[in-house]
Amino acid sequence: MHLPLLSTPSPVRAWRAGLPLCLFTALLMAWAWHLKDPRLLMLRDVEWPLLLALSAAGGLGAWALRPSPWRWLAVWGVSVTVALTAVGQLHHHHRQQWVLSQPPEVLALAPHFIVGYTDPAVIREWVAKGLIGGVFITARNVQGRSAEVLQAEIAELQTLNREAGRPPLIVSTDQEGGAVSRLSPPLPRQDTLASLARRAADDQALAAMAYEHGHQQGTALAALGVNVNFSPVVDLKVERGRHLLDFHTLISTRAISADPMQTALTARAYSLGLQQHGVLPTLKHFPGLGDVVDDTHYFSAQLLTDPQTLRERDWRPFRDVAASTQALIMLGHVVVPQIDAKAPASLSRALIQTVIRGEWQHEGALVTDDMTMGAVYNRGFCQAVPQALNAGVDLLLIAYDEDKFFDAMYCAARAARERQLDSGLLAQSRQRLKALRAHWPPPAKAPGADGRVANSAVSASSLR
Repeated sequence: MHLPLLSTPSPVRAWRAGLPLCLFTALLMAWAWHLKDPRLLMLRDVEWPLLLALSAAGGLGAWALRPSPWRWLAVWGVSVTVALTAVGQLHHHHRQQWVLSQPPEVLALAPHFIVGYTDPAVIREWVAKGLIGGVFITARNVQGRSAEVLQAEIAELQTLNREAGRPPLIVSTDQEGGAVSRLSPPLPRQDTLASLARRAADDQALAAMAYEHGHQQGTALAALGVNVNFSPVVDLKVERGRHLLDFHTLISTRAISADPMQTALTARAYSLGLQQHGVLPTLKHFPGLGDVVDDTHYFSAQLLTDPQTLRERDWRPFRDVAASTQALIMLGHVVVPQIDAKAPASLSRALIQTVIRGEWQHEGALVTDDMTMGAVYNRGFCQAVPQALNAGVDLLLIAYDEDKFFDAMYCAARAARERQLDSGLLAQSRQRLKALRAHWPPPAKAPGADGRVANSAVSASSLR
């Protein structure tokens, strides 16, 4: 079929016809360059076919132009887009197959990764191969499913892990209460810890209410098989209007109090109630997001509060509660420029080794916030993962975009193979993870033919 050439007798009309097409192909090139970017996860299943289809449409549009610089620029853009898409797909496939082939470097680093998932069959394969140290359960895993189904799924993962001779999997979730209640339903939704602080008559009543809050939450989570909860939030509450670019963090709605003493009191009591059932709490988000205005899900962020104020105020709940409970500490992707001008806390050797391990003498486990968040992903994902391990991080969380696990593991294993990882810090981290898993009894057996989980410490009826 002959495509009629567009009539463009003047430079102005040629400009009007060619420039939009060139801008279109430039957008396609940018997309192809960022193939499999976490921010485009909603398009992941159709991403590369859609890119190729749009490239074909761009090519036809370019061919319909009369011979001109615009035509050849558009053709070049389409060609680059196709090449980048093909290379990106092959690159991802290569890393995926390399990780799934289980070279020694992968298995040695597996305990350091907690990964979210969409397809239970995929995560079963990863657990059976020993590729990860834990899973992250969130709303996508419970939508339209009963508590008993999820309980059986978790028990099966633990059974696969146990039968391979490995210690219990970390099974984590994000169940703070209020808006951040990823497992509600099927679990009952509870109020926020901040609401307890507003209702309590005095500190003694507040501690009792917070302990009961943690006790109830721990009962329900343990019944499912969850053993780590990414709660409580111990960032301090700063009352201010919502920042225009804060889409998800919203710490002022989640923080307990502006008072570090009240925050520590509430968080400690809650944590003790939670861990009474073998569910370990997590203090988040160090170094504190109360004074941070940018949303680290998308943007780099700085905490400009002076270090002395941080030590006396913002860090007091982290330090005090960590010292008196079995809580993990979650590291946020926030830069404290007066301590480390370049790296966010999740990658900062200065903040981890000097402050947490040095000044606080804290030897509990440290977990990053999601490594696919923009504040760290934009820095260069393949550099950030080894940097976090070399800073002394124990657990790297990849919660949102499970495909990025292959990139993370490939880059970490390559760094190990090239002797670019700190072997001393890794050895210390292995001991901390061993101590962490010692909190939990051997995992429950797999579901029987009747679909129930044998040897469960908490009955399924307690989920309701």
